[in-house]
Amino acid sequence: MTQQIPSTEPELAGVRNFRDVGGLPTVDGRRVRHGVLFRSGHLAHATEDDAVFLGSLGLHTIFDFRNAADQKLEGADVELPGVRNVNLPLSDPADGAEFWKMVRDGDIDQLREILSDGKGAGRMIASYRTIIKERTAEHSQVLHALAEDSVPALMHCAAGKDRAGLSIAVTLLALGVEREAIITDYLESNAKHRRYKVRRSGSDPSAYSPEVMELLSPLFDARAEYLAAAFETIDETWGGVDTYLEQGLRVTPELRERLRERLLD
Repeated sequence: MTQQIPSTEPELAGVRNFRDVGGLPTVDGRRVRHGVLFRSGHLAHATEDDAVFLGSLGLHTIFDFRNAADQKLEGADVELPGVRNVNLPLSDPADGAEFWKMVRDGDIDQLREILSDGKGAGRMIASYRTIIKERTAEHSQVLHALAEDSVPALMHCAAGKDRAGLSIAVTLLALGVEREAIITDYLESNAKHRRYKVRRSGSDPSAYSPEVMELLSPLFDARAEYLAAAFETIDETWGGVDTYLEQGLRVTPELRERLRERLLD
C-alpha cells in the first residue's frame, strides 16, 4: 500500500523533503506553531504549481544554506514574490564540487578509497561537528533574524537534511524542543519521497551498481548518530545548550523568549 502523505505536507513535484516543523513538543509542554517554520531541499527545480503552493505559505524569508558549487550544479532558487532570500553557505558535508563530480562520474575505485569501511559515516559525523563548532556566526544570524522579523521562514540546503537539518535542530534547541522530537523530525528525511536525487553524469554501468549505492548511502541517509554527534559537540564544547546559545550564538535569554513567542503555541 502506498504511504499517504499528510495534507499538511504536499508532495511537491520539483522540491524534495518539504515539511512543516509545526507540532513538535517542547520540554515545558508547549508545541511549535504550525505554519511558521518549514524545511526542504533546494527550490531550484520547483514547478509552477510548486511555486504557487510555496507562495501561499506567506513566507517572510527563505534561508538557503547551499554554497556556490551547489548553486552552480542545481541552479538558483525559484523567485517567490515578496519573499526575502538569505544565502548563508555552510560547510558541505561531502566537501564540495570535486567530490560530487566524482560521485556523478561513478569512480568506483575512488569511492571505495574514501567511503568504505565506515569512512563515509565518519566523514558525515566530522562534518556535523565542524558545522556546529565553526558556523556559529551563521546560526546566530538565523536565530536573530527569526526573533526579529523573519517568520514564517523556510530553511533549505541541497537535500534538506544536513545543513538545513542542523540549522533546524539548532532553532528547535533554542525553542526548548525535546531532543528526541528533534531527532525524530530529522529522521523523516529518510522517507523515499523525500530523499535527494543524485544527478549522475557518468554512463559507466557501475554508476548505479549496488556497491556504489551502498558506498554512497552514508551521505544520503539521515542517521541519528550524525545528529547525536552535533549534540555531543555542543555539550563537549560549551557544556550544554544554554551556554552554547548565550556564548556561541549570542542568543540572550530575552532574545530566546522572543523566539518562543514567535514560533510556539
